[in-house]
Amino acid sequence: MSKRILISSFAAAVVVGGIAAGGFAMASSSSASSAPALSDSSARYTAPAGGGAGSLTFTTDVWDDSGVKGLKVLAWPASSKLDPTEAELRSVDSAECRSTSDETSRCTYTLKITEKEESGVDRGTWHISTLATAEDGDTTFVSRAAAFEITG
Repeated sequence: MSKRILISSFAAAVVVGGIAAGGFAMASSSSASSAPALSDSSARYTAPAGGGAGSLTFTTDVWDDSGVKGLKVLAWPASSKLDPTEAELRSVDSAECRSTSDETSRCTYTLKITEKEESGVDRGTWHISTLATAEDGDTTFVSRAAAFEITG
């Protein structure tokens, strides 16, 4: 899967419509430690205007008892039937994560979008997939952490 193609396709898609996003993922506990958990996920889109870039921002809180190492993020059109795997998410863009406590980080992924990128985009539902990694190496893959609609 080409990272550049997915990111470019996504960037083009989000400039056309509004976003209704929400997501929540919880991981089950293991006996030694718990896997990371996501909560309060949201996406916000600002269309490019007047020659300036727009953006898509995905934000989520990630919790793990060992602390949060990072979060990988990928947006993809539902019509593509892509359904990425955990292994594929290991090589996509990372969100910026800032600690809010010893166990929780607020992670934000921002993608700048130009007016040129908005053409030729899939309309309809898009999904955001995530891969959270804890400091102790535990991971949680969420295939659909958030969804939004591209209209117009």
